[in-house]
Amino acid sequence: MKYRQDRYGEKISLLGYGCMRFSKKGTGIDIDKTEKEILRAVELGINYFDTAYIYGGSEAALGEILARNNLRDKVNIATKLPQYLIGNRAALDRFFNEELSRLKTDHVDYYLMHMLTDIEAWNNLKKNGIEEWISEQKKAGRIRNIGFSFHGNTPMFLQILNAYDWDFCQIQYNYMDEVSQAGRAGLLAAHEKGIPVVIMEPLRGGKLVDLLPAEAKNLIASSPKKYSPAELAFRWLFDQPEVTCVLSGMNSLAMVEENCRIASDSEPGMLKEEDFALISKVKEIINSRIKVGCTGCGYCMPCPQGVDIPGAFRAYNAMYTEGKFAGRFEYAQVVGLRKEKAFPSQCIACGKCEKHCPQGIHIIEKLKNADKALRPLPFKIGIEAARRFILKTK
Repeated sequence: MKYRQDRYGEKISLLGYGCMRFSKKGTGIDIDKTEKEILRAVELGINYFDTAYIYGGSEAALGEILARNNLRDKVNIATKLPQYLIGNRAALDRFFNEELSRLKTDHVDYYLMHMLTDIEAWNNLKKNGIEEWISEQKKAGRIRNIGFSFHGNTPMFLQILNAYDWDFCQIQYNYMDEVSQAGRAGLLAAHEKGIPVVIMEPLRGGKLVDLLPAEAKNLIASSPKKYSPAELAFRWLFDQPEVTCVLSGMNSLAMVEENCRIASDSEPGMLKEEDFALISKVKEIINSRIKVGCTGCGYCMPCPQGVDIPGAFRAYNAMYTEGKFAGRFEYAQVVGLRKEKAFPSQCIACGKCEKHCPQGIHIIEKLKNADKALRPLPFKIGIEAARRFILKTK
């Protein structure tokens, strides 16, 4: 495993373990399967594990696995304050203490203000005493590094970056988001200030792997180096010295081993002119087909009316990257056959989802387009008939 340094010279593994997508078992996390994957990751050199308060069951699972294998002091835990739920000073202690309890630890190595999208969110935290609180926690040794995760545009990122003496930050960044969100301009600005940058969504919610158009997949497969789509995306990030750590939501041993292999033989400057040319061609293909820039992060959920927003957009995009029937069939299976209806037509345009969307998608408008494309009359009839037969609805 290759390592880069945090602000204070501590080593951080180039590949970090994103804990949002642990495998599920029943209604919870498959802790035995996840344990095997985490143990293998530690064995291969990963020392940065990223979770959050709102990742259902993730903090508790990570804490349990680290505790029962005596690994707590061998790894770094990064978790996040749900800043959007903070209304007073007491809430800071309440949420943080709950997280420490879940994680079975007395300190957090890297603590983030979760999902800052504008300077007002930080100003609200300041009104509730966040700066004094951070100082107290650091002095007590309960927080080692303080940072923020960001979803928004570059100008707002720069405002937040300069609003406090941060130890690190976390941004969405990949070869499709080079000029969106914080973007490369934000990455370079943080680096110039000596602030380490952790990368989330390196594969853009799987879009740079599973949802690649066949033409792009074939182009990558026919290239001389024979990189997989995921490897190409990871190497693009690892090639940049300004990147400190890249998170991957791994949920199989094969994925752990493959991603660790890539991180272990990557270094800045490895990519050549032909590699960048390949990526440029892939970007052109993607941009010519995609309909909605949704990463499937789920921040728009739950919808008050029960609409499965990420599910609708995933299937809608699949219509144009994998074929219309494939997208519609996936939608019929994944959304159409649920007991509780989750169709875009249930949207009442309340706008709650748009306020929380990190990508700034005009969800209300896009949902109307998605519903029209995904459920033409024959599919509406077919889905309803299937629901009555399989779910015994009336």
